[in-house]
Amino acid sequence: MILPIYTVRIKQFHLLRLNIIKSPKAIFDNLEYLDNPFSLKCFDTSHLFETQSQLNHDNANLEFEFTWKFIYSYNGSSATFNVYRRETERLMQWAWHVHHKNIIDLRREDIEEYLNFCINPPASWIGIKNVARFKLKNGLRVFNKDWKPFVTSVTKVENRNGKLPDKKDFVLSQSTIKSIFAVLSSYFNFLIQEQVLESNPILQIRQKSKFIIKQQHNLTVRRISNLQWEYVIETVEKLAAADPATHERSLFILNCLLGMYLRISELVADERSLPAMGDFKKDGDGNWWFYVVGKGNKSRNIAVSDEMIDALKRYRIFLELPPLPTVGEFIPLIVKQKGRGAVTSTRQIRKIVQFCFDASYQRMKNDGLVQDAEELKMATVHWLRHTGISEDVKTRPREHVRDDAGHSSMQTTDRYVDSDARERHASGRKKRLKEPL
Repeated sequence: MILPIYTVRIKQFHLLRLNIIKSPKAIFDNLEYLDNPFSLKCFDTSHLFETQSQLNHDNANLEFEFTWKFIYSYNGSSATFNVYRRETERLMQWAWHVHHKNIIDLRREDIEEYLNFCINPPASWIGIKNVARFKLKNGLRVFNKDWKPFVTSVTKVENRNGKLPDKKDFVLSQSTIKSIFAVLSSYFNFLIQEQVLESNPILQIRQKSKFIIKQQHNLTVRRISNLQWEYVIETVEKLAAADPATHERSLFILNCLLGMYLRISELVADERSLPAMGDFKKDGDGNWWFYVVGKGNKSRNIAVSDEMIDALKRYRIFLELPPLPTVGEFIPLIVKQKGRGAVTSTRQIRKIVQFCFDASYQRMKNDGLVQDAEELKMATVHWLRHTGISEDVKTRPREHVRDDAGHSSMQTTDRYVDSDARERHASGRKKRLKEPL
């Protein structure tokens, strides 16, 4: 099919426009470097623009101020703050530098255009690795020119096989699209409450299905098999026996992740909480519970099994502590290997677990379990939480598992019922259609 010449020129112009759009500067620094905007009296956006000619400068300052106030309101959790900063900042960068409009002038059709932009951003806006937004230079925080609003990546297996991230492979995930809708709707509602806006353009989008694909079936829960877990735990027990100074902590971490379904963020200290030994508490009936502050700053208590208590005792004895914690004991749950205090980096926990997975992979491969070993190569830390939940829903009441896992609804817990396709198929493989003669 031959396209009309004007159609070709429009397409060429569109591609050219996308390629020449310069990547914008980051706007808001990390939480620890960000001032409290509610205590500031002056806001100035001039450092973010090369030209102000196409924008109302006073309105840009107003939007800068209230966006800062909006994201700062989520300073109780760095993870939540980062999500809200990312989505509102991207919108500001697009509105100001690409669409050349103030945010207060955006309408429904503008937001739809923005969503299409996010789904297919220009290459200049895409990075191939996560880098800091700002960096220190001569004692000052300055823009990092290598930072980009979007980042493409490869899977863990692709990385192991030597595949490098390519901007051409960038895909905006469905979860990110849902995040854009949720965060920006809250953002515009905030601006309405502050009398900056009169209406919420997100709510005016009637056909969100153009952007959000509804799942017709439950997504497969990613977990490791029982055989793979047996190899992992046995491997780490061997490592702990050979090098307790390094791997007794590794063994306890793995037991926490699977035995109590902890998220990786629930093991480390941050601005929300400091997981401590004293968070293990015994009730009047002699039952042990673990109290944790989890996703969304929600606290919950987890029923602790007898085997998990045994794992706790082993780790504490290694640390030269009494076998069981006392009330109000503030010793960090996961201690640093060097120095004092709690582990504060989820990256460090991931590195420890990945080492354990790699060692287990090698043992499985040496034992001839090549397929199982290759599948273990894909596993991430979060799979241990999925594995613990998947196993428990087989034998425990679902509402008990729901409360221990911190799920907001039973629907989330139901995803784990019969989630192991391998075991389900094994149980159904020999079903008979008729009795043998």
